[in-house]
Order: sequence, then structure tokens, then C-alpha cells
Amino acid sequence: MAEFHVSVLAEQLSAAVAPAINAHPEAAVVDATCGAGGHTAAILGRGRPARVILIDRDPAALAHARTRLAGSACPLEFRHARFSELGKILDELQIPQISALIADVGVSSHQLDAGERGFSFRADAPLDMRMDPTRGQTVAELLATIEVGELAELLRRFGEEAEARRIAAAIVAARPETTGALASVVENAMSGRARRALGKRIHPATKTFQALRIFVNAELDELEALLEVGPQRLCVGGRMAVISFHSLEDRMIKRRFAALSRAPQVPRELPLTAAQLPKASYAVPAGFPRKGVQADEAERARNPRSRSARLRVIERVMP
Repeated sequence: MAEFHVSVLAEQLSAAVAPAINAHPEAAVVDATCGAGGHTAAILGRGRPARVILIDRDPAALAHARTRLAGSACPLEFRHARFSELGKILDELQIPQISALIADVGVSSHQLDAGERGFSFRADAPLDMRMDPTRGQTVAELLATIEVGELAELLRRFGEEAEARRIAAAIVAARPETTGALASVVENAMSGRARRALGKRIHPATKTFQALRIFVNAELDELEALLEVGPQRLCVGGRMAVISFHSLEDRMIKRRFAALSRAPQVPRELPLTAAQLPKASYAVPAGFPRKGVQADEAERARNPRSRSARLRVIERVMP
């Protein structure tokens, strides 16, 4: 039997969207990052949507999900695509609205554990880091030509790396082509004070790897596209649930959901009663924490990757 990674916050996510799915059994559900299918499996354990559209930019993830969900009684549609293609996919399938959209953004455990994919410094491999290995520029190709200033800005913006300039200069001087070489260059370039500040649990190259991965996969641009299109496709009562793993993603999700939850502004001088004032079309579901949900101690012990995870949910309450 195949072994599958435990999906982060699977119970909390499935519980958050179950009311929307069960209230609209005729509607489809979208899993925008199907991975190995763990979150969809959790959802199907709580209800029966009309069908589930499973999307992932990684062909290997789609293969894992097909295996895990084989034999499901619920109709499943698999699509090799990015977030920015969501609207096109739903149009092609003639699905104007959905009851729920879920996403677990960022790199997956499968990608990190597949050493040959070049996502992790734990195994020496060619510097690839593409979530979709069928297209796009690899990290090695990027580092072969990038200049110090551009790389430093990339490390600051996407990795929030305090020693970005110092690290960028060392990387450009060495032009590493493997994960091991890159990790070594970063570790040697970083000041002793910065290494001590990280402690023993965090590798000095963590932020650099994050920044390069986010850049070559255009992760934040893709997330922005998902946050724009996803809420628009929800039916009234539909819910969108997104799990993030670092502050860059979470800030984007938090700000977008907050903006959606604000009612349109009208001039104060207009003689409107409270009942006549425009209402927000979206809201955080009743009973769901506005700050989102994080893994409890038990889950953190079982699955260390869940330590930094945060789940945020928005519901469409008006057309």
C-alpha cells in the first residue's frame, strides 16, 4: 500500500468548508493544490459534493492524488494547471459557481522529500526547484546569469533575508549549480552573529532557498491570482479556505480577506438608515477565529511541518 504524507490542518479545513458543501450538494468543489489528495479525502469524509476539481501545477502530485482517491464515489476532475488558470478551467467545465475552494499554498512535503527536485538542502541535487518541471526557468539557470543587486533584492523581498547583499555577492561569485553547493555558499557567507541568531534548528540557507523557490515559481503572483478569482466564483454561502506557511503568503491572504469583508464606503452626508447602508459581500464565518487557526500541540508533534501553518477562511454572504 502506498504511504501518503499527512495533510496539514486537514480536520480543521474540512470542518470549515463542510457547512458550505453540505448546504449546496449540487455544486462543485475546487482543491487548488491537490498534492497527494489528503485535503480532498478529508472533505469527502464529511460530505458529498457534486464533484471535485483537483488542480496542481506538479504532475507528480496529480499522480499521487489519482492513486489515493481511486475508487472515490464522488466524480473527480484532475487538471494540471496553475492558480492563474482557475477561471479558464471552470469556464471550460461550465461551472459558474462553486460551494468551496481550498488551497494549501507553498512547497509540499512530497516536493521537499524528493531530493532530485532540488527543493531542499538536505540532499545534494541539481538546483531546480520548479513546482512544474515541464516548464520555466530552474534556479541553476537563474543563478548562472543574475547580478548581485538583483539577487540581493530577490532575497530581501521573497526571503526577508537580513544579510541579502552579503549572501548575494557570495552566490554570484560562486554560481552554484547544486543544492549542496548553494547551501555551503550561503552558510559560509553569513556572519557568525546571523548564524547564532538562527539557532541550531534553522539552517542558514533556509531563507535563501525559500526566496529562490518563490521567485522561479512566481508563487506570490499565482497566489494573488487565486485570491482574486477564487472568491468571485463562490456561490452565496460558499467558502474559501487557504493554508499558508510563511508571513509573506499569510499577509496577502489576511489583507485580501479583510478587504473583501469591508462594506463599500458611501459619503457620510447621504441620508441613509443603517438598513439602507451597503453590506459586505463576504465575511469570516461565524465562530471561526478572525486570526485564523493554527495546529494544536498534538498535530505539531505528529507533523512538524504544521508548526508554521495558518488556516484562514472567508464566506460569501451576499451576491
